[in-house]
Amino acid sequence: MSGHSKWSTIKRKKGAVDAKRGKIFTKLIKEITVAARMGGGDLEANPRLRTAVTSAKSENMPKDNIDRAIKKGAGGLDGASYEELTYEGYGPAGVAVFLEIMTDNKKRIAADLRHIFSRNNGNLGENGCVSWIFEKKGLIVFESDKVDEEKLMEVALEAGAEDIREDGSTFDVITAVDSFYEVKNSIDENNMGYTLAEITMIPQNYVKLQEKEAHQMLRLMNALEDHEDVQHVYANFDIPENILEEMNE
Repeated sequence: MSGHSKWSTIKRKKGAVDAKRGKIFTKLIKEITVAARMGGGDLEANPRLRTAVTSAKSENMPKDNIDRAIKKGAGGLDGASYEELTYEGYGPAGVAVFLEIMTDNKKRIAADLRHIFSRNNGNLGENGCVSWIFEKKGLIVFESDKVDEEKLMEVALEAGAEDIREDGSTFDVITAVDSFYEVKNSIDENNMGYTLAEITMIPQNYVKLQEKEAHQMLRLMNALEDHEDVQHVYANFDIPENILEEMNE
């Protein structure tokens, strides 16, 4: 499950997208179930559930799986009691890392995260050490060669988008959380295809990594995302295009 758009783009180019579909589905089902349990099963009245279902659909989760998770949560069926937590830390070269966790064992996840960070040239920090770098926003990403820039600007800004940023080979449409679905629906109505649409945490700045630190950071990100209790990983790093190409050779 991706963090900001740069990490999502890097994963696609690096070929590091998690092929373990079952593990992705497990995390999504956990989020859908908890969202439905906390706010009910009506997508229109429960923004968190709507976001979770959107994420599940983007991963091609079967509709039956989504419906069962909603019913399980909304029906209050017995199951594991999950606690939602956030952790913060630093990766190689001082990259800020912000984690959203859903766990049934607080002591275990703290020990696991400390171990993952220490094995990958990072360290777990105190609450608040990096959270100020990130801001929760809606994000819709387009491949720049597959969308008309003028039409995108017209549709997105008219629907309430805050900004449209060109980032290498992509256009990133940034929205306030409250206006994300209005902007997304307008884009959908205009049949404009995107590669990513989600509520995410966008950093205010990025650390540009060179080859050694880039390899270390990718290992850390993949190790964190591989943990079943880690729902989302956000980090403020970027890898120059030439280094990313060299890593793929």
